[in-house]
Amino acid sequence: MSDTAAASKPPVPITVARGDGIGPEIMDATLRIIQAAGARLAIEEIEIGEAVYQRGNSAGIEPESLESLRRTGVFLKAPITTPQGGGFKSLNVTVRKTLGLYANVRPCPSYAPFVATKHPVMDVVIVRENEEDLYAGIEHRQSDEVYQCLKLITRPGCERIARYAFEYARAYNRKKVTAFTKDNIMKMTDGLFHQVAEEVAAEYPDIEFEHWIVDIGAAKLADTPEAFDVVLLPNLYGDILSDVAAQIAGSVGLAGSANIGPTTAMFEAIHGSAPRRAGQDVANPSGLFLGAVQMLVHIGQGDVATRAHNAWLRTIEDGIHTYDIFDPAVSTEKVGTSAFADAVIARLGQEPTKLKAVKYADSPEINVKVPTRPRQKKEQVGIDVFLDAPGVTPDQLGAALEPLAGPEFALDMLSNRGQKVYPGGAPETLCVDAFRCRFLSPTPVEPGATIRLLARLNDAGHHFIKSEGLFTFDGVPGFSKGQGQ
Repeated sequence: MSDTAAASKPPVPITVARGDGIGPEIMDATLRIIQAAGARLAIEEIEIGEAVYQRGNSAGIEPESLESLRRTGVFLKAPITTPQGGGFKSLNVTVRKTLGLYANVRPCPSYAPFVATKHPVMDVVIVRENEEDLYAGIEHRQSDEVYQCLKLITRPGCERIARYAFEYARAYNRKKVTAFTKDNIMKMTDGLFHQVAEEVAAEYPDIEFEHWIVDIGAAKLADTPEAFDVVLLPNLYGDILSDVAAQIAGSVGLAGSANIGPTTAMFEAIHGSAPRRAGQDVANPSGLFLGAVQMLVHIGQGDVATRAHNAWLRTIEDGIHTYDIFDPAVSTEKVGTSAFADAVIARLGQEPTKLKAVKYADSPEINVKVPTRPRQKKEQVGIDVFLDAPGVTPDQLGAALEPLAGPEFALDMLSNRGQKVYPGGAPETLCVDAFRCRFLSPTPVEPGATIRLLARLNDAGHHFIKSEGLFTFDGVPGFSKGQGQ
């Protein structure tokens, strides 16, 4: 697109939040650079974070601000400070889940030799599922001794993020997608993520696919990141390893992030608000700036993203560095936030000569469509009943429950912290006060049977924590065995 044609397009509405701590300073620097590069923006500003929390809003964002995000569909967000103490929810998680921002995209390239790194040819992109997993935040205290956090993985969630990773790889000319899971242990949840990634990979024969168990995969990523290209991860592993990847590339402070949903997208730095550095004009705006570069590509201003990003690369290459990456061996000048922005603006129209120049298309085509699947036949074949039973042995509890199981069920086993302890448990196993009691039926059961079982347990004086139905889907068990079964 010619400069004249681009300039004739109307400005794109975006929502901006200046945040807390160093947020206002790095946002000012970021906006100055991209607007000097020709960004065509109609900015709506909202207030989020610490001031909103302190007004009694536990989410850190007010309803009218969410309406701005829905209206513009684009959110450029500076870091915020979450007050200490209980009751305050993560604003990022709130925005991601409220607006369906299911894909977190974090490019992690190295900038050797101008930013110190042990991995000079690293160019990894982390694609992280952004809504599910343990980040559902469903936690309970079950007993005096036991706490629980539920890990939720869904087929639609897995399929959306897997398709996004492959679509991203194709749109940005990437050659390989690598998935990390722990499905040797969590065979159903992480197993589903792996299975769906394999199914989706079969539709993209032009892109190599591989899978690693997350522990050895993380070790390989930290040691040999050049072996990876696009890395596809569930939420928790992705949160951890995207920071690891950014740090080994050079600095978490240089990493930008995109959070993509069907109708809305949020762009940010991955670092925090650094209140100790606030107001000193020393913070590095690069993380937020590189998030803004992703935003410009997303809204169809790839020409501006190219111009701004190449000027930033030239600035890094020329040794104009903020304190956090300053190194006398390669840096030529230590500058503050505002002066760094001035240096990038002064280099608009230039390209790096040693680092690789970038060239962005306008809105690369990424189409994520999850096909509908026929529902499977679901039949209940049992129930797990969780009991608070302090001061009893597994054999004592099992003997008490055996006669209460029938006529509809038989007591299959007791487990404690996931390990089978009855029948035939090991005396060395540590048992706490919460037991899972599994009752199974040889044939499908009707709902009234589970109610009658629970009534018998209650009448016998057993203390419930919760129950979990056990089902088959097209005849395949939808539950895992206890460890040791």
